[in-house]
Amino acid sequence: MSTKTKVLVIFAPTASGKTALTRELFSPQGSHFILNAEIISADSQAVYKGMDIGTAKPDQALQKEIPHHLINLLTPDKQYNVSDFVNAADLSCEEIYSRGRLPVVCGGTGFYIRNFLYGLAPTPVSDEKLRNELKERIAREGNKKLYDELKQIDPQSAAKIHPNDAYRICRALEVYYLCGKPRSSFKAEGEGKLRNKFDFKFLVLEPPRDILYERIRKRVDQMFDAGLEAEVRSLIARGYTKETPGMKAIGYSEWFESDDKEEIREAIKHHSCKYAKKQYTYIRDIPGSTIIDFSSPENEYEKTAALIKSFYENQ
Repeated sequence: MSTKTKVLVIFAPTASGKTALTRELFSPQGSHFILNAEIISADSQAVYKGMDIGTAKPDQALQKEIPHHLINLLTPDKQYNVSDFVNAADLSCEEIYSRGRLPVVCGGTGFYIRNFLYGLAPTPVSDEKLRNELKERIAREGNKKLYDELKQIDPQSAAKIHPNDAYRICRALEVYYLCGKPRSSFKAEGEGKLRNKFDFKFLVLEPPRDILYERIRKRVDQMFDAGLEAEVRSLIARGYTKETPGMKAIGYSEWFESDDKEEIREAIKHHSCKYAKKQYTYIRDIPGSTIIDFSSPENEYEKTAALIKSFYENQ
């Protein structure tokens, strides 16, 4: 076995077929089972406890068949960011591989996957006094005021941040006010080539856009049938609000914007499709990626299995 830790990375937005793929290839019960692996979730919202339906977490049966990491770590009121993810994923990959299993970083948060592959950009260390000042400003003046400020000084960063994401707005402003340089000017060390720390195989599941959007719309309907409303109401009853970090996620934030269930359903569908399109922009130019047309996943299992097996066995 290679001395360098092998890591399979799979980018796939919601409803693209990644859960079915991992079950097929890495569950002993899958018909295309190739090797023992463990999944490291690259989903920025799956870290939150109690947010199961809206984040489409793997079910308990699959978690028993294939060990999963970086899910159900925090309550929704806690902040979780890309550096938390990359540091935890690094440790998980090394530990999994040391046990003779393949670490599989898999999910749809393109920003996380990009930073995992390239490494974190060396931005200035947080300044507590400035951070608190920005938090007070955003509470007093509102997200839009500070977001507009960010658009003026760092339009590139603003384009990648949701106007309601108070944490990332504050962090981008903090970086600028600490050093006078926009956050977007900081590139990951070695940007343009993957980190040498790991031996990566990077797969991108990319069904045709119309097929993906139709799957997403069906997935949202399934979430409603599975009890999404009850899950959200339960979280709200526990005191979580629209300002709670976890509740800003798609599938949850919409419940604070309308009382009409069908309006909420359609808003979640619209936001989910828009989000999926945006996530692909994070991984478009990553070198060495293998694009897999997942319009008919069952037709791709055998070829994908052969790719992964060859990667794992190649010394």
